[in-house]
Amino acid sequence: MRNKTFAGIDYFRLIAAFMVIAIHTSPLSVRNEGIDFLITYCVGRIAVPFFFMITGYFVLAPYVLSNFKKKSPIHKYLVKNIRLYLIVTAIYIPISVYSGNMPHSIMELMKQLLFDGTFYHLWYFPAAIIGCILLACLTKKSILAAVYFSIIAYVIGIFGDSYYGIIENVPFLHTLYNGIFFVSSYTRNGIFFAPIYILLGMFLAVPEFHCRENICKWGLVLSSLLMLLEGWVTYSLNLQKHNSMYLFLLPVMYFLFQLLLNISGRVPAWIRGGSMMLYIIHPAVIIVVRGIAKVTRLTKILVDNTFIQYIFVCILSLIAAFCIQVFLERGNRNVPKRKSMD
Repeated sequence: MRNKTFAGIDYFRLIAAFMVIAIHTSPLSVRNEGIDFLITYCVGRIAVPFFFMITGYFVLAPYVLSNFKKKSPIHKYLVKNIRLYLIVTAIYIPISVYSGNMPHSIMELMKQLLFDGTFYHLWYFPAAIIGCILLACLTKKSILAAVYFSIIAYVIGIFGDSYYGIIENVPFLHTLYNGIFFVSSYTRNGIFFAPIYILLGMFLAVPEFHCRENICKWGLVLSSLLMLLEGWVTYSLNLQKHNSMYLFLLPVMYFLFQLLLNISGRVPAWIRGGSMMLYIIHPAVIIVVRGIAKVTRLTKILVDNTFIQYIFVCILSLIAAFCIQVFLERGNRNVPKRKSMD
């Protein structure tokens, strides 16, 4: 069991991972596509920004608040995530080959590795890594420079995402965004999307940037309703190229993260790493479930009924994530620690 700290954050890691699975299975579309969009592709979009904010709070903030002397959290984070990204990329190569998603040129390979990910969920890793590096450099020069960059980048990004229809028919902007999409298929990446949420997480490590709990609760309710309205309007008007970035997602995350920080308690030790494992393995589990459905001729139940598919994928992914995480933790405990040279 972990110490009595950040229970709200750690439990929400698991919830956020289930939200990502929902995004990749559309569980409510079997009943109503409109409701599925609002719940899955609006509410569910808080998942990835939440993970970015964790990076800002636990990784970037210690570096900045130590007057840029405490480099170990950033160094450990980057080494761990680059290594994990490369390992997971290698693991998913057979699936990428099977699905015909392998790059056909060096340029396409670099595009996938740096922005898109070599499998559809792996874009998160280069986004978090690049966003963290960018902000580590910018904040050292000037906190204000980091703020300005993050805001401007997010505005540019949002017009390549949920508000793309507004600029699509403006020749100059259309050409500009085509250039962006040549390098990265979407603007939800480490340049336009991740920095503002990593920075927001960093700021919330400073108590002066917090607001009263009652304000957070009402702020979360109001901003969530406005985000749902924003999502529905951009969806209904067919403005969206993608639907990861919303204006009102920012205040939603600001209020939500604070409320989660206020929740304390004990959390099972496997949840922190298990939630990331859940994120990593769930696409493979989706393929397994669909394969089982095909072999057993239960496609109508396990695939066409997206809600049942979602439940099955969640259960199997959770069991697999738990087993893998427990195995890794036991392995780490059995590895002898290096003695200090001091």
